[in-house]
Amino acid sequence: MEKTEAKISLNFIEERIEKDLAEGKNEGRVHTRFPPEPNGYLHIGHSKAIILSFGLAEKYGGKCNLRFDDTNPEKEETKFVESIKEDIKWLGYDWEDREYYASDYFDTLYDFAVKLIKDGKAYVDELSKEEFEKVKGTPTVPGEGSSYRNRPIEESLDLLEQMKNGVFEEGSKVVRAKIDMASPNMHLRDPALYRVKKAEHHRTGDKWKIYPTYDFAHGQSDALEKITHSLCSLEFEVHRPLYEWLIEALDLYPSKQIEFARLNLSYTVMSKRKLRTLVEDKHVSGWDDPRMPTISGLRRRGFTPEAIKDFADRVGVAKRENLIDLGLLEFSVRDHLNKVAPRMMVVLRPLKVIITNYPENNSEEVTVVNNPEDESMGSRSMPFSREIYIEQTDFLEEAPKKYFRLAPGKAVRLKGAYIIEYENHVKDEATGEIREVHCKYYANSKSGEDTSGIKVKGTLHWVSAAEALDAEVRLYDRLFTVEELDADKEKDFKEFINPDSLEVLKNCKAEPALQNAKPEDRFQFQRMGYFVADRYDFNAERLVFNRTVPLKDNWAKKQKK
Repeated sequence: MEKTEAKISLNFIEERIEKDLAEGKNEGRVHTRFPPEPNGYLHIGHSKAIILSFGLAEKYGGKCNLRFDDTNPEKEETKFVESIKEDIKWLGYDWEDREYYASDYFDTLYDFAVKLIKDGKAYVDELSKEEFEKVKGTPTVPGEGSSYRNRPIEESLDLLEQMKNGVFEEGSKVVRAKIDMASPNMHLRDPALYRVKKAEHHRTGDKWKIYPTYDFAHGQSDALEKITHSLCSLEFEVHRPLYEWLIEALDLYPSKQIEFARLNLSYTVMSKRKLRTLVEDKHVSGWDDPRMPTISGLRRRGFTPEAIKDFADRVGVAKRENLIDLGLLEFSVRDHLNKVAPRMMVVLRPLKVIITNYPENNSEEVTVVNNPEDESMGSRSMPFSREIYIEQTDFLEEAPKKYFRLAPGKAVRLKGAYIIEYENHVKDEATGEIREVHCKYYANSKSGEDTSGIKVKGTLHWVSAAEALDAEVRLYDRLFTVEELDADKEKDFKEFINPDSLEVLKNCKAEPALQNAKPEDRFQFQRMGYFVADRYDFNAERLVFNRTVPLKDNWAKKQKK
């Protein structure tokens, strides 16, 4: 019997593209775009849109433009433009020479507004936003429309030119499309196309005193670039009739808008306004704080492009909004790092152990595997000596029955080294704190050469005290304490900030091999989790690591229940 390959299921956007290609639409082209606003850093939700737009273009041999929707100069900055470009490149995508800006089309968009007025399809309105709301009607009651709706065309053209020249104050004039004040779609009830804004633009300076709205700039920019499939989040579905009306009214290339469900993640805020508040109110150290859901923040925390792409693939492309478990993103990160991250030993909260029967002033090298998941990563040597550090939590004076770490009457194996057995310990008389633990070792129990016959259930990580490097470790946790922040509309989202989202440990002890690490190198610290050398603060004189994710995988456990 002939073998047949399993057909890979397509998402609804892929089905649409393949149908268009089969019917010969768009000259057989696939041309997408990613249109961020340069008013903040991109976040994990944007990564889904980036991966979708660039990924589909790659899959179908097409192109994807990067176009900045820079129509709101008061909140836009060049630093945001640069951060967005860096994030997209880090994710592995290239827009080649197709970097565009809505501001590239300001002159053309102005001409479009003139044409719409001349064709009787737009007018200059003098009602304030609040006044227009009163005559706009409701979804079930037609609107009366502005008293300026039927003003003479020449008068509107004259007023538009004066608006452009900065004659009028902000809020005093607006250009509106003249569509249908009885439409059940409120976005077709004479939407604003241009407004007066006397703000300096990061690219055009003070040339313009009026700026197009998103709805006016977006579809027309798509059409000018001959975008075939304009992918937007679901919130813009109600804007699509206006998108199509403007393209038809201006007789432009018939770009098509397709909506998909945006990414909503538990324990996370995606609103740029809220993210900006976190930064400006100093709840975080900046847009790239490792607790932030920004791509820059995730990168600094040690997430990988591969993990983010895997997460996007697992989430898929849907038509309906839903809340995705943050644990799924952490699962993708953990799954990738497990394959590629070398295992290293770092003691976060050190407790000294003295091996009483090990020769003083002596040391040796022991061999440890770099990554049991990938033999090609080989092994390395670690120094072993009479005095070592272990975790404080790896010793208990009074241990419960199923405690398999170090305690009175118990023995453990040191990872890659020897079996040690408890003898006694020393406490600080003033505080009662355990200062050091004394043990004996079995010389014939060395890993790989063990002939001792001793069986132990616990294996501890450790570092040699004499060669240990001082390190700072930042333990990051979720920034918010509740799964769905929008569930309680009565409370300010800042009330749910996790006060324990960051713990800084400054007295950690690291094995010597980490002296050779570089910023953004990622590791698994044995038994402690996955960590990354901080992108900015790590150097040979100051070892600073950020925890990416713990080893414990709550999401996978939930799926098994």
